Amino acid sequence: MKFGVVVFPGSCDDVDAQLACARVADVVPLWHADHDLQGVDAVIIPGGFSYGDYLRAGAIARFAPIMTEVIDFARAGGHVMGICNGFQVCCEAGLLPGALLTNTSLRFVCRQVSLELVNPDTPFTRSLAPGARLSIPVKHTTGRYYAPAADLDRLEAQGQVVLRYAPADNPNGSLRDIAGVMSEQGNVFGLMPHPEHAVDPLTGSSDGLGLFASLRDALSGSLV
Repeated sequence: MKFGVVVFPGSCDDVDAQLACARVADVVPLWHADHDLQGVDAVIIPGGFSYGDYLRAGAIARFAPIMTEVIDFARAGGHVMGICNGFQVCCEAGLLPGALLTNTSLRFVCRQVSLELVNPDTPFTRSLAPGARLSIPVKHTTGRYYAPAADLDRLEAQGQVVLRYAPADNPNGSLRDIAGVMSEQGNVFGLMPHPEHAVDPLTGSSDGLGLFASLRDALSGSLV
């Protein structure tokens, strides 16, 4: 089992993402200028400030050479997890619905948040207990999830809303407290919180590790 972590200029959470993946599987870095996914079983697009967030967060990274391969990989059914800036990149690339807008506070926010697991029946959450509450940090300025009301209704009806911020713990003004969504096909998942920063009790929480373990389990066809 091998995960690949994309590295853009401006990525700042790629190393932590690699370390998190290494706890559950083999992992390789995927350089932004390459066209080679190195035979990985899943792709992680990490957080940071790809290409300095110029124009719009994720807007330039969406056109990186490696993203041509990631988009083809996802459209062929490959599994992709976009974390924070990676979530923004996935939305810009059309791999996920909706958009990430500036926080309602107009400020950068960095703190631990409580999340509610909405859909445990996904490749990214299958190892988590139904109804689980996760403690995972956020750190972003552009994290407010938005989609038109009709689209939000459809996402909820189809089970594409995977994570919500717990009541009174929405850090950015995301509509309907949405913290993470997946594609209609169920193979692409984006979330604003950083599970790679919550994989060891020494950091205050290991709740994020379950997302990486779930993906490993889904791809290996087993539950551990």
